[in-house]
Parts: sequence; structure tokens; C-alpha cells
Amino acid sequence: MEALPDFTHDSDKDSPKPWTHEKFDNNDQQWTFALFGDLTGGERDRIFEIGIAQLNLLKPELIVNVGDLIDGDYQQESDLHQQWDYFDERAAKAKAPVFYVGGNHDLTNETLWQVWDDRYGRRYYHFVYKNTLFLILDTEDNTPKRIQEIATARSRAMDSVAQFGWEILDQTLYHNMPEQISGNIGEEQAAYFETVIAANPDVLHTFIFVHKAPWKNEDPEFVRIEQALSKQPYTLFNGHKHAFDHELRNGRDYIRLATTGGVFLPDNGRSADHVTLVTVNREEATIAHLLMAGILDKTGKIPLGGENLCFEETLCD
Repeated sequence: MEALPDFTHDSDKDSPKPWTHEKFDNNDQQWTFALFGDLTGGERDRIFEIGIAQLNLLKPELIVNVGDLIDGDYQQESDLHQQWDYFDERAAKAKAPVFYVGGNHDLTNETLWQVWDDRYGRRYYHFVYKNTLFLILDTEDNTPKRIQEIATARSRAMDSVAQFGWEILDQTLYHNMPEQISGNIGEEQAAYFETVIAANPDVLHTFIFVHKAPWKNEDPEFVRIEQALSKQPYTLFNGHKHAFDHELRNGRDYIRLATTGGVFLPDNGRSADHVTLVTVNREEATIAHLLMAGILDKTGKIPLGGENLCFEETLCD
């Protein structure tokens, strides 16, 4: 059967038309995926669930994130599995597949590593979808000794936060460790991604997803990955600071997402709940950040009864 034309009308071919032009944005190699930001480190009730419902309205083909998916502060494996069960249950409500990225709350110590490994396998990985390359990095790629030092400092910092509030965090040893800002990329991980990038030279675009920002300390293994991508278009997304940021590095967009239910940290920049849509085609990657307070269902309301929730601290009473 002959395919029907996409666009038909009953206006005369040579007469004026009540529309601007007929160059429809229907590239057969164009598609859209979505992201959400940090939701732990002081998760606020119901926000993430609403974010998933809003993503279902937007209908991306797949969903990625930038880590910190569970609280991760309990040391018992049974507690950690309960936290992951709760996250998995909510993420499963997304109609599109959700690809996991590990953050410091998810991968701070060896117990968390083991739980992740048992449930999800690799902590860093890649995939290709519609000729687009996705690189999921692990910025908690530390030695066992350093893991213990970081975990101890973090535990003490979280005790201080519980007692005095989040304002005390910047006074703690954990907050001032270099790994707290940038994380680490191991040599084996860098070699893995160099191989992946070399094997995929002709993709439309490459996207990097990290939790922390290893370029802030010019992590040499991360720089190896950047150099491997030097002749290809790519975009990077990260999280961790719970506040939006954009910078140009190597002529590419490096975008820090804010939150999708995490604690507000407006001292770090604009801290608001949002999701992100990325449309990919042969010419470009178009990025739109959508504030959750403005994503309404067909009735004109925020899904799941979210009308009375606060999605940006500075705008709430």
C-alpha cells in the first residue's frame, strides 16, 4: 500500500495560504529524551513522583538522571535495599525506560558499591540509541582507602547537618574535600570510555552524564575522555550542587541540573525543581529546561495534586 502524505489540504496550489510555510520539523532522525536532577540529600515528599507523572505527559523516548537517587546514609544492606526498592517502585511508573547514574549518596562506600553491583551491575557504562552515544560515568571511582576516608568524613558531616541544619555543611571536612566537588575517575574507567568513543566515531551526538564535576580539579582521567571526544559534538550533564549552572568548556555545553525533589540550596545558584528535554537530530541537540511548577496536565493543574507544593524555595511563602 502506498504511504499517505503527511500533510493534505484543500487550498488551491497557487493561491495564498493561511499558514507560514510547509517545512515541517519531521526529521526521521530526530528524537527526544529527558533528564531529572538530584532527589536526595534531603528529599521533599511527592516531588519526584510528580516529576515522573509530568515526564509521562511529555513522552520522551528514554529518561536519564545525574545521580543521588537514594539517601544512602544507612550502613546495613537491608536498609539500603529498602531505599532502592522505594526508588525503583517510583521510577517504574515512568512510561519510558529510566537509565541510572550513581551519585555520592548512591556510591559513597564499599557497602553501597556492593548493593549497586548486586542490583544493577556496572557503575559506569554506555549505550547507543538511534545513533546517539550515551556515556554514564562514575565519579565515586576512588581507592578503597580513600573511600573509607570520604565515608567517615561524610558520616560526620551528615551528623552535623542532622543536628544543626544544612547551613553547617560548608564548615565540615567532607564539604572541603576535593572529591566533594569533583569526584574521581579511575584509569580503568577512562580507558573503557576511550575504547567506546573510538568504536563510535559517526554518531549524531554524544552525551556524558556525571554526578560531580571532575573537570573542576582537572582530573587527568576525565581529561583523557574529553580529549577522546575532541573531534565530536558532545554535551555534558551533571548534578550534585542542587542548583542550575551552565558553562562552555572545550566549546561544548556543560550543564548542571538543579533538583527534582532534592533539598533546595539556593546559595549555589538557582535551585528549583525541573526536568529537561533534549531533542537530537543530525544538525544539533536542542535543550529545554522545564520548571515543574509550569508543567500542567490537560485540566490545567499540576499532576497528582501538586498545586500546593513548593517547587522553588525563593518563590514560596
